[in-house]
Amino acid sequence: MFPLTSQRMPEKMSEERAALDELFASSVLAHIALIVHDRPVVFPTAYAVINNRLVIHGSTGSQWMRAIEGQEVTVEITKLDAIVIARSTFESSVNYRSAMLFGRFNAVANDEKSALLDALSDRLIPRRSSEVRPSLKKELAATTVLAMPIEQWSLRVSEGWAEDGDEDIAGDSWGGVVTFGPPSATIAATPDLREGIPVPASVLELAGAPGRII
Repeated sequence: MFPLTSQRMPEKMSEERAALDELFASSVLAHIALIVHDRPVVFPTAYAVINNRLVIHGSTGSQWMRAIEGQEVTVEITKLDAIVIARSTFESSVNYRSAMLFGRFNAVANDEKSALLDALSDRLIPRRSSEVRPSLKKELAATTVLAMPIEQWSLRVSEGWAEDGDEDIAGDSWGGVVTFGPPSATIAATPDLREGIPVPASVLELAGAPGRII
């Protein structure tokens, strides 16, 4: 379901669940927005998607985990894919994928807590749970695991090249995109770049070493 619509640039909105799953696969950090003591707060936390649920964990002593449980929240997940470098600062932008999810987190049953914590660990460090001992009972007792069904969400995707005007295209400024890993950042000149215009130092520095030019 999509509870939000966009009046500005609606073409960037996506209703494809596969695109949402790609975002989940490329990111491990979520920001959870909620109201605590009549004030809006944002809580950053690692997450994993397991059986169509957004799963998070934390200490049983955490005030944020206690506040989140059962309350209506908004979860925001963003992946910065590239910097779009136009021939003007006005047209420069970023390529990104950003989702908002809406719902409530609730505590999982004790009999599935251990398996979900292993799955969450393996999402952050693949296969790590098979290399270490199982969680102790006292560790499980000290950990809260919350899960939110993925039912209401909104996804926005920005991609592509800058929309430079004809005068800027005819000028001497470089234009293109710096796409971030893996394995390293790549630099791609915009398709209509005139020959002989070198990649500027600022772009090379942005991409970092080794920074692949394509």
